Amino acid sequence: MNEDIIVAVATSRLEAAISIIRISGPESIAFVQKFFTGKIIDKESHTINYGYIIDDGKRIDEVLVNIYRGKKTFTGEEMVEINCHGGVYITKRVLEVCIKNGARIAERGEFSKRAFLNGRIDLSQAEAISDIISAKNSYASELALNGIRGNISNFIEDLKEDLIKIITQIEVNIDYPEYDDVEELTATSLLPESKVLLEKMNKILNDSKNIKLVKEGIKTVIIGKPNVGKSSLLNALLQEEKAIVTNIAGTTRDIVEGSISIDGIVLNMIDTAGIRETDDIIESMGVEKSKELINQADLVLLVIDGSLKLDQGDQELLELTNDSNRIIVLNKADQGIKVNLDGVVISAKDSDIGALTNKVKEMFELGKIIDNNDHILTNARQTMLLQKASQALNQAVEAMKMLVPTDLIVTDLYECWNNLKEILGEKAKEDLLDELFKRFCIGK
Repeated sequence: MNEDIIVAVATSRLEAAISIIRISGPESIAFVQKFFTGKIIDKESHTINYGYIIDDGKRIDEVLVNIYRGKKTFTGEEMVEINCHGGVYITKRVLEVCIKNGARIAERGEFSKRAFLNGRIDLSQAEAISDIISAKNSYASELALNGIRGNISNFIEDLKEDLIKIITQIEVNIDYPEYDDVEELTATSLLPESKVLLEKMNKILNDSKNIKLVKEGIKTVIIGKPNVGKSSLLNALLQEEKAIVTNIAGTTRDIVEGSISIDGIVLNMIDTAGIRETDDIIESMGVEKSKELINQADLVLLVIDGSLKLDQGDQELLELTNDSNRIIVLNKADQGIKVNLDGVVISAKDSDIGALTNKVKEMFELGKIIDNNDHILTNARQTMLLQKASQALNQAVEAMKMLVPTDLIVTDLYECWNNLKEILGEKAKEDLLDELFKRFCIGK
């Protein structure tokens, strides 16, 4: 148990109407009473109390103090929240009074770490708290909220329950073979249950493939020949003059990045140098980088000048991007379209790009990922561990098919079990916890 009292500002340190200073640790209420004029020692939990913060007998600020008793607080410890007036100076002064009286500044994520260590949340819920703070769109926020509610935790617990039933049957057969009334267990009799469990794991792994797109956004590369309107399209999407736009072919040498949100779908935009043969060393470096980005992109916007007939360069780009997740964008609709291709028609110059944004929404229906499944893994750590669990269980299933003795199969089942436990942090190592919680903001 932590014996020290920690304190941190839980709100922004910019000027605001209210600042909240969070305190946690043993006897936190008695600690705050030392510099708070309101009487809170005997007050009930979850009450709001009026008074002043004082320092050496001088009033610092008029505040409201929330007190939380017992172990059913966020951290599992006694907690206090001081609601003082916002602003840099007053917030700093109240924080200084807390430190002066014996509290220490909390480390990043220490409140959530204490909640985990005190059993108030498991590791997947702690990760969800971090995710909701950093959410870039409504989908990522909803996904994180599902994690905080314990949807992932409940699913993993169900998997553990199913698995332990299989392990228990094997262990009973191994430990008590002399009992005539104990059913002689064979690999064949365990196979159906194990296959059902494996199917559940693999379904969640498959459903979680697009989570990176939800959380981090869709890496979108704009590709095309020089002077087809790539930079104009980027500017139309970003609604700002971020890329140089001229009539001189090859003016975009640097890769320009920006992000936009289309109905909650975040596109991380990358404009590229026009792909063409060139003797300019600097420009050729940009061309090679463009080709590399095509292979790494989640979405490729291939921009073609629709007012001109296709030439060899266009054909080469169509072939180059053929295996990518591609949208063909026929630009310069204001000059008339002469190209017969299955693509979206726009005029980037006039910011007439509605057809393109509609196509993007059609391709990436991220909302359905959230709506259709509450049990989605939210980060690489969880996915890696469930993959390991699935691999171990798959090895056990294959062994069962070959009628391997069950006492040999149980090793793989325990490996699966341990990986499921680690998703919830039930055997998390201290260095893993430190790495996770230091990513949080101070005050969380």
